[in-house]
Amino acid sequence: MSDADDSTLALEFVQFALEAGVLRFGEFKTKAGRLSPYFFNAGLFDDGAKLGRLAEFYARRLLAPVDAGPPFDMLFGPAYKGITLAATLAVELARRGRNVPLAFNRKEAKDHGEGGMLIGAPIQGRVLIVDDVISAGTSVRESVAMIRAAGGTPCGVAIALDRQERTGGGPDGDPGGAAPSAVQFVQQQLQLPVVAIATLADLLQYLRHADAPALAAHAGPVQAYRDRYGV
Repeated sequence: MSDADDSTLALEFVQFALEAGVLRFGEFKTKAGRLSPYFFNAGLFDDGAKLGRLAEFYARRLLAPVDAGPPFDMLFGPAYKGITLAATLAVELARRGRNVPLAFNRKEAKDHGEGGMLIGAPIQGRVLIVDDVISAGTSVRESVAMIRAAGGTPCGVAIALDRQERTGGGPDGDPGGAAPSAVQFVQQQLQLPVVAIATLADLLQYLRHADAPALAAHAGPVQAYRDRYGV
């Protein structure tokens, strides 16, 4: 995928997220206690049409002829949001001629029936983790441990949005200093490539070129937030 194609896909995704009500603007408190001028809630991709369109974006990003995601043999969806995302992506990939196995985990081990923590196809080969965002890297670390314990090889992570935001720091004091973002942590510490459909930089580009004044007005607060907490 060329830089131009990559940017076009990202901007299309930002517009889709806005239309779906998944991306909103206002004042939202993050887990770190920061007041963010935007909020991305993938849980609001909540019907068949939205999920089908979302899966198309993931597939287009992963199957691009140039600069695509890492080679993979199967998908893994971390509970809970990752389960739906990986399942819908598997359907879309099959529709495009790439049929791959799928597995996901339970939050708690089942002691009857098939039992265990994992559901779906046997984990083997190169396993791509699919999720919405990476907030602190905890879910990715847990997924990596489960995949390796089952005999697979984690090969990368596919997410919808890279917030490009430093971890650590407080709501009003130190904004994180030189701390990496959660995505950078996964890339540097876990040695896994991360593929995102769009980034915070893409969102800013979309807002700066928005035709609607009310939408363009959010560019300033989002840029200020990125200047304070971004990487």
